[in-house]
Amino acid sequence: MTLDLRNHLRVIPDFPKPGIRFIDITPLIQHPLAFRAAIDRMAAAVAGEEIELVASPEARGFFFGPALAAHLGAGFIPIRKKDKLPHHRTSVTYELEYGTDTIEMHSDAVAPGQRVLLVDDVLATGGTMAACAELVEKLGGDVVACLFLIELGFLEGRKKIARFPIHAVLEE
Repeated sequence: MTLDLRNHLRVIPDFPKPGIRFIDITPLIQHPLAFRAAIDRMAAAVAGEEIELVASPEARGFFFGPALAAHLGAGFIPIRKKDKLPHHRTSVTYELEYGTDTIEMHSDAVAPGQRVLLVDDVLATGGTMAACAELVEKLGGDVVACLFLIELGFLEGRKKIARFPIHAVLEE
């Protein structure tokens, strides 16, 4: 019997503002079998790929990235908001719907030519993941693929990262 991961997601209407349907992953990560199934299915999506590092943006990417990295036998790289990392940093500023944001990675996190899998919980507009890819490439890494638990297809986020293979376990 296959575990239905959707049964472990909670949809919260009008959060963080009216008109938004927020998909809450906390019930899934609180349920050990559902969380393990999610990690197994994410790993299966990139089976056969040579992956040296997994990189994820904070905050919710940190739930999936380290677990997936351990499952794949790869290292993990945290991608943080500006001024959250203690060592020498490389940054990328990108456009949001209203304004900009900046993400950073330690400058020595990726060696030239290293194969990096980018992982996050949800693919929405694609802006954050495009910035993550730019950051990895700025350090000389090769983005193997972009992997998500959930893709919100109606937002067409894959257009911003279309030059990479894109995998999602669930689609909304």
